[in-house]
Amino acid sequence: MLQESQFHWIVVGGGIAGLRAALTLAAVGDVTLLTKERASESNTHYAQGGIAVAMGGPQDVELHLRDTIRAGDGLVFEPAARVLVEEGAPRVEELLAWGTEFDRSTALKDSELLRTREAAHSLPRILHANGDATGREIGRALLVRAQANPRIQIHEGITTRDLLLEGGRVCGVSTIGPGDDVREFTGSAVLLASGGAGQVYSETTNPPVATGDGIAMAYRAGAEICDMEFYQFHPTALALPEAPRFLLSEALRGEGAHLRNSEGDRFMPRYHELAELAPRDVVARAIAREAIGPHGERLPVYLDMRHVTGTDLRTRFPGISAFLNQYGLSLAHHLIPVSPAAHYLMGGVRTDLNGATTLPGLYAAGEVACTGVHGANRLASNSLLEGLVFGARAADAMVAAAQAGSLPNAARTISPPAAPPAPASDVAVSQMRDTLRRSMWADAGLLRDEVGLRALRARLAAMQRELPAGASRAEVELCNLHTVAQLIAECALERHESRGAHARTDFPAHLPGDARHSRVVQGRVDFIDFQAAPAAAATTLR
Repeated sequence: MLQESQFHWIVVGGGIAGLRAALTLAAVGDVTLLTKERASESNTHYAQGGIAVAMGGPQDVELHLRDTIRAGDGLVFEPAARVLVEEGAPRVEELLAWGTEFDRSTALKDSELLRTREAAHSLPRILHANGDATGREIGRALLVRAQANPRIQIHEGITTRDLLLEGGRVCGVSTIGPGDDVREFTGSAVLLASGGAGQVYSETTNPPVATGDGIAMAYRAGAEICDMEFYQFHPTALALPEAPRFLLSEALRGEGAHLRNSEGDRFMPRYHELAELAPRDVVARAIAREAIGPHGERLPVYLDMRHVTGTDLRTRFPGISAFLNQYGLSLAHHLIPVSPAAHYLMGGVRTDLNGATTLPGLYAAGEVACTGVHGANRLASNSLLEGLVFGARAADAMVAAAQAGSLPNAARTISPPAAPPAPASDVAVSQMRDTLRRSMWADAGLLRDEVGLRALRARLAAMQRELPAGASRAEVELCNLHTVAQLIAECALERHESRGAHARTDFPAHLPGDARHSRVVQGRVDFIDFQAAPAAAATTLR
C-alpha cells in the first residue's frame, strides 16, 4: 500500500480545476497549491452565467453532447465531449454535497434547482448561483473544503516562472514571490490549472491574472500546444469609455435580451436562425459588423432588456445590476452599450482525456489545457464543467500513476536557483505590454487576414529582442504574454479557413474535408487529428 506521505503534488492555480484536483490529490500526499493573487482570485471567480450540466438522464446527456459538438464547428474531439457531459452530473452532485448553494425555485434547501438557457443550448440546463455569481459560489465551496484539509498548503502571491525538469521529467516549478524573491517548489508531478490568457488582448473580460503563464511555461519546456488560433470573443462586454470591459452574461440573452444597432433595429435574426441565442462566434462577429458605419466610423450596439417582463432583473442579475448602477444604467430601463471582448481560449497545452500532457510528470486541466472538448468554439457555460470534470480526472490519473510506480516520490535534490538580474523599468515593461495587447486586438482579434498577421508576426519578432529577463512578476507576465501572442498569431496565420472563433477575411469558408487541430511544439506548427499519432512538424516559427 502507498504511504500517504510518499508523494508531494504541485498544483498551479486556484480556480475550479486546481481546487477540485487538490482535494483528490491530498488523499495520497501533500499538495502545494500556488496562486498569483488571493486564492479566490481566478477566472472561476468571474464566471457569471452558470454551469451547464445534463442531470435528466441519458437523453439529456445526448442532447448536451449534440449541442457541444454543434457549437464547436466541426472540431470537437467527441470522446472528450462525451466525458464532459457524462461525468458532469455526478461532479455537480458532489458540489451540492460539499455545500455549493445553487439557486432554487423556493427558499427550501431541497427544492428544485433553477435552470436557464443560454446561447446554442437546445434547452434550459444552466445552473446558477446568487443570480449571476456562479463561479464565485463554486470557488467558495471548493476553497472552504481545501482550506480545511491539512494536507493542502495554499501559497498566495506566487508567480510561476518556468517548469523544472530532471531527467526529461517535470519535477516542479520555479517561482517569483512577493518582493521578487525566487523560490523552487518540487514534487512528484505538476498539475497546471493556471487558467487562460485574456490579457494578451487589449479588450478582455478576464482578470489581470490571466496572462497565459501555464501555456507559456509548458511550451518552453517542450510540451505540445494545440488550437491557439481559437480565442473566443464574448459578444457582450460593457462598452463605456470610462468603464472596464465588464462581462454581461450570456444568461441575459437567455432571459430574453435583444441586440439592437445604432438605428434601434434588432439585427440578430438576419444573421442566424437562433438570433441572440446563436453560438458566440456568430453573435460576436455580427455585433462587430453592425458597429461599422458606411464610412468606416464606429457605431454603438446595444443590449436591450426593456421589453422583458415577469422577471425581476435586479434580483436575477444582482452583480450585473450593481455594476451598471455605478454608471447610471439599469437593465430594465436603459439600452446597454456592448462590444465583443476576448473571453476564453479553446486551445492550450495538449492533454489526453486524463489530463496527461506530452511531458512526463506534467498534467493540465481547465482553460490552460486543450483536450479538444470545445473544438473551434466553446458552448456557453461548459467552461466551469470542464474544470470540474477534467480537474478530477487529472488528479485521479496522477494518483493512479503514483500507485503504479510510474511517478517518483517527492524526495529530490535541486540546485538553488540563480538570482535573477535586476528588473527592467516598470514604465518600459508596461509600455511593451500595452503595445503587444493593442497589436493583438488589431491583427489577431475578431477578424484576421494574412497582411495583418504577417505584420503582427514581424512586430512580435522585433519585440522579442527587447524582452526583459523575467526578474519580476511584471516581466514574467510580459514574457508569457509574448509567447502566447506568438502562438496565436502563428496558428492563425497557418489556418487558411474560417472556423468557429477563427475568422479570416481572406479565407472566409471552411476548408473541404475533416477539420484538424493545429499543433505547435518547439517552434514548429502542423495540423493533426487528436486520434492519430503525431505527424512530423512542418512550419517553423519565425
